[in-house]
Amino acid sequence: MTTQTMPYAAGLAEGGLLRLATAGSVDDGKSTLVGRLLHDTKSVLSDQLAAVERVSRDRGLAAADLALLTDGLRAEREQGITIDVAYRYFATPRRSFVLADCPGHVQYTRNTVTGASTADVLVLLVDARKGVLEQTRRHLAVAALLRVPHVVVAVNKIDLVGFAQDVFELVEASVQAVARELGVVEARAIPVSALNGDNIVERSSRTPWYSGPALLELLESLPPSDDVSQESFRLPVQLVVRPQGAARAEAHRDYRGYAGAVASGVVRVGDEVVALPSGQRSRVVGIDLGSRSLEEAFAPQSVTLRLTDEIDISRGDIVAGVDGAPEPTQDLAAVLCWLGDAPLRAGQRLLLKHGARTVQGFVRGIEGALDLEDLHAVPAEALVLNDIGRVTLRLAAPVPVEDYAVSRRGGSFLLIDGHDGRTLAAGMVGATLPSGAPAPVTPEGDEDVDI
Repeated sequence: MTTQTMPYAAGLAEGGLLRLATAGSVDDGKSTLVGRLLHDTKSVLSDQLAAVERVSRDRGLAAADLALLTDGLRAEREQGITIDVAYRYFATPRRSFVLADCPGHVQYTRNTVTGASTADVLVLLVDARKGVLEQTRRHLAVAALLRVPHVVVAVNKIDLVGFAQDVFELVEASVQAVARELGVVEARAIPVSALNGDNIVERSSRTPWYSGPALLELLESLPPSDDVSQESFRLPVQLVVRPQGAARAEAHRDYRGYAGAVASGVVRVGDEVVALPSGQRSRVVGIDLGSRSLEEAFAPQSVTLRLTDEIDISRGDIVAGVDGAPEPTQDLAAVLCWLGDAPLRAGQRLLLKHGARTVQGFVRGIEGALDLEDLHAVPAEALVLNDIGRVTLRLAAPVPVEDYAVSRRGGSFLLIDGHDGRTLAAGMVGATLPSGAPAPVTPEGDEDVDI
């Protein structure tokens, strides 16, 4: 077992797992902050650190460039920017962390959406010299729409403004104003210097006017995200298990199971469940985990359910508890983070992917887009790259989606190009923009377009 694995396991047992993502504008110091966290928590192997020090010396730097610990792509190292999401793992005696270092360039906002979609906390970096920028607003909007439970604002490069309290407080006030307008419940600010380590792992003596915790202290103390075991039972079906030949003979029964990872809730033998979107009901007669039989299963276990009735269930369907089961629908209103290079327009046809289910659909109308300057919805005939807007969709078949405010898993989906399979948008069912949107832009002619 490596020295990196041991503290990770210990932290997992002690304080649970916290998923965090970094965000911010270009050159705000995200990769340096991540490298500092890894270095100061002793989560860097000696050969990795030696390689970073060697490359730093070759570049004429007096100290190790800790950003190189996360910028793994050659293009990232050459350009000095982050392009792809870099996942890193580290731990303290109190907690284990999975960290997604997201790009800051507006061109790679799609990667930031990916990294933040599963995060429990978003660490948003703001350059103390520049304050709130458009990309800062965009990332706060993404955090609000994705319902990231916690937002921590690291006001970085505080050393370059002389550790001035008034500069920090001005940036903090600006960020808080934008966060409130967008609906971010809480955004806690910390003055830091990622390069020198001030207020990263330990509180700095150079900011005596700051009485709050260091960044790592705060991350260790944040409550874990909502317990999905307390939500209603959902199991998206990945595979229908029907043993054939010798395997079927060995089973001594006509085995039919529905395999998948429990997305939320708890299921027990004897529970009544419903298959969606068909609406057919049955009862759980068995739960298999490999070769073992269980009396109950809970998120995020991957299990196979056996039911009393041979009902029609296929890949992409959802087995749910009968209480609070979502109503399948063909009409959706949702907020999109548009990630496609070509604009999205009313009437456009595409594919919607919800869990393991993919259906055809088209855009009925575009209700508006978020103006990142005044943080209000404005009329829009199209959504362009990195726009955040609200649309209405019509699907070819019903899908059992849920409101994103109720379930981040059941209320999220992707829009896909049907020709080449590219991901075009990340969507949140039922989400709204910060203000009332104007009348939707719909395609000319009859709205009931044949899909």
